Amino acid sequence: MDLLARARDLLAAHPVVDGHNDLPWALREQVSYDLNRLDIAADQRERTHTDIPRLRAGGVGAQFWSVYVSTSLAGADAVTATLEQIDVVRRMTALHSADLRLALTADDMEAARAGGRIASLMGAEGGHSIDDSLGVLRSLYDLGVRYMTLTHNDNTAWAGSATDKPVPGGLTAFGAEVVREMNRLGMLVDLSHVAPDTMRAALRVAEAPVLFSHSSARAVCDHVRNIPDDVLAALPANGGVAMATFVPKFILPAAIEWTLQADANMRANGLHPLDTTPEAMVVQRAFEEAHPRPLATAATVADHLDHMREVAGVDHIGIGGDFDGTAFTPADLQDVASYPRLVAELLDRGWSDADLAKLTWRNAVRVLRDAETAAAALQARRGPSTATIEELDGV
Repeated sequence: MDLLARARDLLAAHPVVDGHNDLPWALREQVSYDLNRLDIAADQRERTHTDIPRLRAGGVGAQFWSVYVSTSLAGADAVTATLEQIDVVRRMTALHSADLRLALTADDMEAARAGGRIASLMGAEGGHSIDDSLGVLRSLYDLGVRYMTLTHNDNTAWAGSATDKPVPGGLTAFGAEVVREMNRLGMLVDLSHVAPDTMRAALRVAEAPVLFSHSSARAVCDHVRNIPDDVLAALPANGGVAMATFVPKFILPAAIEWTLQADANMRANGLHPLDTTPEAMVVQRAFEEAHPRPLATAATVADHLDHMREVAGVDHIGIGGDFDGTAFTPADLQDVASYPRLVAELLDRGWSDADLAKLTWRNAVRVLRDAETAAAALQARRGPSTATIEELDGV
């Protein structure tokens, strides 16, 4: 049996839990959340990286849908947009209930797999989504959000981003309280996008396992979005999971400078560098044609996973592709149908079936279950926090 066939067989038994997919934002940008205008039951490869046929072809068993909102939205506007993102995921899941099942717990994930459906979970990408309110945080949890990334590309008032100016200590006193309240709820603390000092501070405060929903190894590609080795090495003691991303500019050193030039070209054309609408992609493709980009491949991602396994251990790694959140993808990992190619690459490198089952399914299910167990113990000891940012940080 060839490696790709072996990979598909393995994924049939141990499907991928992908930590991060930005389809909800693509639905906002492209069709204003009108699911009739972008039907994911049909092949949408001309518009998105994601649809149900390709999720099936890729062996995806669970997807954390990112309910991301841009940091250009702040305060109540950010909260409103996050609620709209949650609404579209819930509507999408209900509309396609033969294929998707809303999942709120690890047991729900297992039940979805047993029933032949894809577990649909939600993760909020950026602490600006809660408008400095622990009440809003709890409300997002009640609506089904099961992780929150502490920052996106900009600092919040209480946590430092990898791509913004340093925040002394990484977290303020209120930021530490956000982490504690997330632990009490059972919402995973997602440390993708945050600065290394924020990662370390969160690990010191955390009373439950953390998550990196879409980050790779800084020792392999020295990009600020990646995870330093000391943080990877701390994951076993915490119980957390780091999910390697596919974004070329984060995983391939040669792609970093090229991306800076491509981003400048987007701005020169009046477009945001993260814009992935069809109109924006016309500009990106024209730049790429004139300036061929360095190509990442499945082997590039595998290099990160090899390193992450060596430093953190096989029980603490996973996959977070960031499909529909990036303009460019590795040459042979173009969309959500591509996971078998990565698994085949890892099989070729000698990864065992047992290790691959942990990477694709078991680690992600375990980390959510462990967060639930920690939350039950914490809820027995303390109630909801009523702390405010004004009280703790004096702002």
